[in-house]
Amino acid sequence: MFTGLIEEIGSIEKIVRLQGKINLTVKANKVLTDSKIDDSIAVNGICLTVVDIQKNSFTVQAVNETIEKSTIKNWRNGNLVNLERAMKISDRLGGHIVQGHVDGIGTINKINKISDTIELEIILPVDKNIYTIEKGSIAIDGISLTIAKKNGNKIILAVIPHTLKNTILINKKVNEKVNIEFDFFAKYIENYLNNSKESLNKNKLKSWGYDK
Repeated sequence: MFTGLIEEIGSIEKIVRLQGKINLTVKANKVLTDSKIDDSIAVNGICLTVVDIQKNSFTVQAVNETIEKSTIKNWRNGNLVNLERAMKISDRLGGHIVQGHVDGIGTINKINKISDTIELEIILPVDKNIYTIEKGSIAIDGISLTIAKKNGNKIILAVIPHTLKNTILINKKVNEKVNIEFDFFAKYIENYLNNSKESLNKNKLKSWGYDK
């Protein structure tokens, strides 16, 4: 479990492509503190298991399911990546609950610079559009962001200077692909509605005590 608050920017040091999986060695500093083999580290929003730790880097492994659903298949040596260690139970939840399970790939459609901030317009997979609402949360390459506006399957995110400075967003370009993770509460609600024998309506909500 993660918060979407990036701890540091790492760089890909080595990629080994094997049958149905990828071993990825990432150069880092801060996230190595207290990390050990079998721990989880989010790399551009992908929850990956640490299989080896070196002095200035760590190695994780991605299997075919992750490779197919994320941008990891396009990564190259030297690419910069957002890093976050799994949260502790005692941590403040400064972002939102992020699982590190990428739902799909989005495309940067526009980047508008406004003073020292940017507005980022991202095109989402059409079938995933139901998981977004204005003022709701979304993770872009592991970064917890708030949806400022929504227009069909396009969302606009306002990115503050601190986030630009401490993540790889500042290097993004139009048409670049990004990992998307939607709010998992929305997915639970969708599952309930699809499998419930009772329809959800105003009367049902009132019977549960939601009468305002």
